[in-house]
Amino acid sequence: MENRPVSNPLVRFRDLSVSYDDGEGPPPANVTLLEDQSRSILSHNDSPDLSFRWSANPYRGCSHACSYCYARPTHEYLDLGAGTDFDTKIVVKRTAPELLREAFDKKAWKGELVMFSGVTDCYQPAERDLEITRQCLEVCLEYKNPVSVISKSSLVERDIDLFIALAREARFSIHVSLAFSDNEMSRAIEPWAASPDRRLKTIERLAKAGVPVGVMCAPMIPGVNDSQLVTVLERAAAAGATSAGWVLLRLPGAVKQVFEERIREVMPLAADKVMHRIRETRGGDKLYDPSFLTRGRGHGPYADTIAMMFDTTIKRLGLNRRDENFERGDDQPTTFQRPAPRTGQLSLF
Repeated sequence: MENRPVSNPLVRFRDLSVSYDDGEGPPPANVTLLEDQSRSILSHNDSPDLSFRWSANPYRGCSHACSYCYARPTHEYLDLGAGTDFDTKIVVKRTAPELLREAFDKKAWKGELVMFSGVTDCYQPAERDLEITRQCLEVCLEYKNPVSVISKSSLVERDIDLFIALAREARFSIHVSLAFSDNEMSRAIEPWAASPDRRLKTIERLAKAGVPVGVMCAPMIPGVNDSQLVTVLERAAAAGATSAGWVLLRLPGAVKQVFEERIREVMPLAADKVMHRIRETRGGDKLYDPSFLTRGRGHGPYADTIAMMFDTTIKRLGLNRRDENFERGDDQPTTFQRPAPRTGQLSLF
């Protein structure tokens, strides 16, 4: 799919321009930033198939425009569409750092792992100028709270200094989301995200800096990129990744329509076969099954083959190390420590 450059002058009534990194965007449409007035930043989940209990999402919507994004239906709660609205109308939580500090100061907070982000990419282009995610991570460092980050943006390289400090003072890890080895195919399905080559360079730079980095092969799309899984893992391991995970394509709600329209546009001759393969991993008669424990893995021979291919490859490459920073559990140790209260008085010593 052609990615045409566009001219998008700064709107004089807006105090921020959205800039893009090498290999990203710009999108062929204006991106609008909307203000979020939420009074909390931490989201709780009790899903048994997720590796985290708490997540922080500084943004809603994502200008990476990945056609498969399972978070798209969340925009409908804002009276916005799950298609281009999700890609171009980004809701910004400017008060996220203050809200996070308030949450950490509550007696009920026990210092559990916080995931950035559980829904949309916390390092999408708007973060370059707003720095909301960075400010939140600085709060985590202040409180020595365990953190994990997942992103497909090379913008994470900006915060390597902060990652090193978090790894030293608290439990920390980062996973780079990478499901394609083919740059052209990636551009067709996730059009405004960094290219696979660029993301591999990010893994390399994080690893060389001593930051614990893994690769998240998500989503695996039957008939599209599952054949690239081994290559992705091999290249990620060569770049310095030390752990890996994978998730099968999820198509809840309106995502089905967005994804199928994109597939039929960019892969017209293979589209029917792709949709058939997806149904094969969901019992044969539907595109999605939201049941816990199977929604991210699917079932049936085709899904089992993907899982076996992943397991065999990570064992061969040494990517099957347990990543305690990416696991939930009440018995996980915490480094959490509230800073000394600020009295405003000068010390005598």
